[in-house]
Amino acid sequence: MNSVVLLLSVVCLGVSSQQITDSQRLFSIAVNRVTHLHLLAQRLFSDFESSLQTEEQRQLNKIFLQDFCNSDYIISPIDKHETQRSSVLKLLSISYGLVESWEFPSRSLSGGSSLRNQISPRLSELKTGILLLIRANQDEAENYPDTDTLQHAPYGNYYQSLGGNESLRQTYELLACFKKDMHKVETYLTVAKCRLSPEANCTL
Repeated sequence: MNSVVLLLSVVCLGVSSQQITDSQRLFSIAVNRVTHLHLLAQRLFSDFESSLQTEEQRQLNKIFLQDFCNSDYIISPIDKHETQRSSVLKLLSISYGLVESWEFPSRSLSGGSSLRNQISPRLSELKTGILLLIRANQDEAENYPDTDTLQHAPYGNYYQSLGGNESLRQTYELLACFKKDMHKVETYLTVAKCRLSPEANCTL
């Protein structure tokens, strides 16, 4: 009897270890992809800023600090402490919503075509990867809604003119918000991945 129990324990441990290994692999891929997207976002924003006059940069930055990104409607942790307290499934679901919110507006990002053309397919790949991770972490599904039930505000006519060059402001805000959201997703996925290693220090 004891030998049977031991065998079952070993089998269960093996299955659990395999699941953790698979999740770690998927998380590594997702983190690598969003890190690359964040770097692309930083480069596009930096290139755009460098094309502006000093006064234009100052005015646009001032307006942006008073404004907010459309994706702010997606409820997410308000600080690093709340991020660390959030469940893996919650971080994944928020990341999914943020990535999904950029599938359409990413086509309007300014910058070199070689950089811009990399973004949409990479967002699609990242969204698929996050969905796989959500399905692999459905043990927490009772405590957090499925991705299909999450409501995200569409970009649509979000940007409104407050005077001046609307096109210039829209481009600035779009690039700044994209950079901000990719940084969020990178942080959430990194923390969620860290949770798979109990001995790891997940401090932000």
